[in-house]
Amino acid sequence: MSILVDKSYKFAIRIVKLSAYLTKEKKEFILSKQLLRSGTAIGALIAEAQYAQSKADFINKMYISLKEANESRYWIRLLTDCGYITEKMSKSIFNDVEALIKMLTSTINTTKEKIND
Repeated sequence: MSILVDKSYKFAIRIVKLSAYLTKEKKEFILSKQLLRSGTAIGALIAEAQYAQSKADFINKMYISLKEANESRYWIRLLTDCGYITEKMSKSIFNDVEALIKMLTSTINTTKEKIND
């Protein structure tokens, strides 16, 4: 779990910095705010899940985190396709969100298997 916590925290830092860049350099406020919200929510939900009241609560928080990661992926694609961030910038951060999605999916599936055993 700590790898997921660390990766999501580092991703949130990248998102905060990207949002600051978009607002300062590109004068883009709406999409960057959406990305800031969803991109930082991933790690916050994972941190909250560490103190879940039950396995079902843990899975629920992980699912919400997964939804936020998927939403972040959408905003990154949109910002790229609209020309606010370069392909190079996009590829790097897109790879990070894809890795988080895979890790979250794996965590959810593993936890579900443990419940069913």
